[in-house]
Amino acid sequence: MLEFRVIARNSRLSRLQVEEVAAKFPEVSFRVELLASYGDRHQHISLLNGEAPADMFTRELDEALIEGRADLAIHSAKDLPYPMDARLEVVALFPPFDQSDSLVSRSHLTLAQLLAGSTVGTSSPMRRRELQALRPDLKVVGIRGCIEERVRQVREGEFDAAIVATCALKRLGMVDEISEVLPFETHPLQGYLAVTARRGRNDLKELLKRDDVLHRQGHVVLAGFGPGDPELLTVKAVKALRQADIIFYDDLIGKQYLDTLTAEKIYVGKRNGLHHTEQDSINRLLLDAARKGKEVVRLKGGDPMIFAHGGEEIEFLQSNLVDVKVIPGITTASALAASTKVSLTHRDISSGVSFVNGHAAYPIVPNTETVVYYMGGKSIGRIGQSLHAEGWPTATPVLLVHNVSLPDEQTFETTVGQLAEGNATDYPTPVIALVGDVARLRRQTASTVRRTLYTGLSCPEPDYIHTPLIEIRPVEFELPDTNGFDYLLFTSRHAVRCWFQKGKAAVAAQVVSIGPATTEELKLFGVTDVFQTEKDDSYGVLDYFSRQPSGRKVLFP
Repeated sequence: MLEFRVIARNSRLSRLQVEEVAAKFPEVSFRVELLASYGDRHQHISLLNGEAPADMFTRELDEALIEGRADLAIHSAKDLPYPMDARLEVVALFPPFDQSDSLVSRSHLTLAQLLAGSTVGTSSPMRRRELQALRPDLKVVGIRGCIEERVRQVREGEFDAAIVATCALKRLGMVDEISEVLPFETHPLQGYLAVTARRGRNDLKELLKRDDVLHRQGHVVLAGFGPGDPELLTVKAVKALRQADIIFYDDLIGKQYLDTLTAEKIYVGKRNGLHHTEQDSINRLLLDAARKGKEVVRLKGGDPMIFAHGGEEIEFLQSNLVDVKVIPGITTASALAASTKVSLTHRDISSGVSFVNGHAAYPIVPNTETVVYYMGGKSIGRIGQSLHAEGWPTATPVLLVHNVSLPDEQTFETTVGQLAEGNATDYPTPVIALVGDVARLRRQTASTVRRTLYTGLSCPEPDYIHTPLIEIRPVEFELPDTNGFDYLLFTSRHAVRCWFQKGKAAVAAQVVSIGPATTEELKLFGVTDVFQTEKDDSYGVLDYFSRQPSGRKVLFP
């Protein structure tokens, strides 16, 4: 008889889970070692606030496998960390007989019967969200300990109620403790039992696949449709679509092309402001289809890994033990470059390009010569303002392209300044924006595109890159009473501006200016009786006052 060394947590529920798995394989002898996990030994760590380590309930078991002290470990599948240690893998996943949550309460009160302010214990952030959605008047707190300990805490009045997995209560023969089965959405792996081993144990995979979910479930492919033209699909994406049982597709996917495919097709579009299906629901749809053994394609416009929630879907599916593959697509920025014949980079003009999500209330401005804003149609004015605030020349060209690669594609030309000033046309959506001097290549040769760096305070040309080397700003201080002064001396136009912007008026005194720029600024504020020093420097000021009667008072802002 085959014999395997099994490691598991030292709790009654864990022992029953091992027996449940062993019962499926009577021809195999399971030699079991039980030990306390990190989580079992650190009951003070809350599971609700994010402080618990991901491997809280598997760490010691993982170490036993890695060190060769055990062949396999048996876990509640939802306790598995994500990602797992690269030296380990799940070799079998056994289906649940119940995935619901139950309420355990004193006097067997239902959720609706609990008084406002009642304390309900849970160890799951997901359960807390579900509970607060139904009964926001309840006090939800963390609870720790084995199932029997949690039930005891309720019975002895430490909590008014607790939420517990129904399958755990059933395995422990504690069905009588259930006050009510709750209508909650539960963790996708709730009730599943997972068997882990060192990577490469194909003998275990072969042996355990009799009732295993992993070898019977389907796979998910995240595929990029490209910018819209079906002829820009990759050969690999076409193959996956033809082999799919079910396709979940977004907006901007060619419906005529989809009609040529035999797979079931489900629309899950998420256009801005018109979300047909929320991301959490999409994740569950993909998972459920894969669990049913279907070959699933999640079809996304452009590339699935660029502003397409691809990372979220991969993490959700892989953390729930579903195999995921990714097929890249031509991203819209690349299609824009091809359509307009404007290179995103150019060795004489642009050494880098950034892709930015244009949805943000305050779109970021990366430090690259070329920036492409995706999904910026509704925010195009704010994009211009952000660029202008970050010092981009107002004359910087902007290309806006609607429906890239499609027959009704439209291209609009504007500038950062026009967008920042609010002169943005109501452009059709979806639209993608290309910002940078490379856009000049649509009308100019590279040799004629030149940029000038201007380091002074006031930039004389809108096309210059304005990067001043100094900054002028007012100093906060209280001015003295202006009565009794004989002279009011201004030695820069900035002082004039600050004086009058603070609501100060010229006193009944001689106004003295250091030079023509300061004098012109005074005239802008209505001061025309000005004496301008002969020399526009400190020597001119000294020369002027050395010739005035002694004992006079000068106010010098």
